[in-house]
Amino acid sequence: MEALGAFSFPSSTYPLISRTIFEKPIIQIPLTQKLNSPVPTNLSKKEKFKNFTAMSPTVLSTNSSSPDQETEAGENREVKFDWFAQWYPVMPICDLDRRRPHGKRVLGIDIVIWWDKNENEWKVFDDSCPHRLAPLSEGRIDQWGRLQCVYHGWCFGGSGDCKFIPQAPRDGLPVHTSKKACVAVYPSCVQNNILWFWANSDPLYEDIHLKKKPPYIPELDDPSFTNMMISRDIPYGYELLIENLMDPAHADREGGKPVEISLQKLDINGFTAKATGDNNFVAPCLYYSFYSLGGDPSKQSTSSVGTTEEPASPVTQKRALLIFYCIPVSPGNSRLIFASPRNFGVWIDRVVPRWLFHIGQNLILDSDLYLLHVEERKIADVGPLNWHKSGFVPTKADALVVAFRKWLNTYAGTQVDFGTKFSRLLPPTPPREQLFDRYWSHTVNCSSCSLAYRGLNILEILLQVISIASIGIVAAGRQGIMSVATRNSLVCMAVLCFVASKWLSHFIYKTFRYHDYDHAFR
Repeated sequence: MEALGAFSFPSSTYPLISRTIFEKPIIQIPLTQKLNSPVPTNLSKKEKFKNFTAMSPTVLSTNSSSPDQETEAGENREVKFDWFAQWYPVMPICDLDRRRPHGKRVLGIDIVIWWDKNENEWKVFDDSCPHRLAPLSEGRIDQWGRLQCVYHGWCFGGSGDCKFIPQAPRDGLPVHTSKKACVAVYPSCVQNNILWFWANSDPLYEDIHLKKKPPYIPELDDPSFTNMMISRDIPYGYELLIENLMDPAHADREGGKPVEISLQKLDINGFTAKATGDNNFVAPCLYYSFYSLGGDPSKQSTSSVGTTEEPASPVTQKRALLIFYCIPVSPGNSRLIFASPRNFGVWIDRVVPRWLFHIGQNLILDSDLYLLHVEERKIADVGPLNWHKSGFVPTKADALVVAFRKWLNTYAGTQVDFGTKFSRLLPPTPPREQLFDRYWSHTVNCSSCSLAYRGLNILEILLQVISIASIGIVAAGRQGIMSVATRNSLVCMAVLCFVASKWLSHFIYKTFRYHDYDHAFR
């Protein structure tokens, strides 16, 4: 897909990143907790990867590795990334309705999100009623602020405890107090206006947010920066999604040019690389890049964690980020949350409705959708360990993709771990109408687009009513009672309203329901 920033920033080129910005890490977590360190890592000196500017297909080869690479692989064999001991973003808060529960799937786990007004916070439960396993996401929030399963009316509090069983005798045993009547609760928190959850409901992790927090981006909370997000479900896997966003060359296509990329560091927590600036992958979900325009970078804050050690420059430096949260959903499915905070042109986001920005961003996501859906199945045929043997990546432009595959193969088991719930088989390719669906993958989950969708549908019906009413008035009016000018005006109004309603119907369908993408005519 072409850079999402093309619709968010003045320039559609791959973002430039000032080297002075990242002298301190962008992830702000407690001082007692190392950056995104899910498990203890006792890495040897050889695990400090050497700087290099070229990456060849043999980097990930298990048969043609260099001695150093084989030693690294052997030393890292016991240091593995635990997919179920991580924070995962679920949804932007602006797209969650407090009046109802929401069902989502992350890492193969079906969860229900609901607002507990008694504790004044979002809760994340297992989306399964302990009674007969009905989905709680199809339930409701009752008048006492409890999550109610609509199958048999069982009600649950914010701690997952059962508060009421309608079928239990009032004077009988309090069966609702049994542990078997409780719902599994996942640790959750809100950070950067995104709801996060910890992918393990074991009570041992109840206070995990006090020990380890999700990666924090200060610019997303900075009022001087824009903060507009989009979320969309994608019909191809997490691995292909994040690879595509790490690929600066595919946006240029025939007009491309050589790209210098060098890997600076790669370990179990992710990697950092330099292209025209800094690019960072924080395992498992966050990939971001940072660039600045104008001003004197040497006089600006040397950190992106909200601290400034030197006085700010009189000239405000224009800064912006491209932030991608890539979320594994199930085999062959993923979810993207994209944000592009910037401290210039802020007034545009305050004037233009959010759904208008989503039109262009959805079109960008559609541009490579079918290509990646097919590519994923071809990689599955050869196996994730052999992808470099079937493909050919001789240039430095593919260095980030190769680095990500190296991280997957070295630390993360070659692909996402969905536990035992799913097989490794990908789902069959659906019809294009379903593959490029906009309504269920985005519109229905976006507060801004769903509101615009309803409003424009009402406007379409209103235009049709005006058109029919105008023709009816002309037909019912007698000659002489209505002037010729009035009759002509009504006829013109009827025609214009009919044409406008037809155009609006087409616009609504292409924008909010289904938009195919044909590269031959782009």
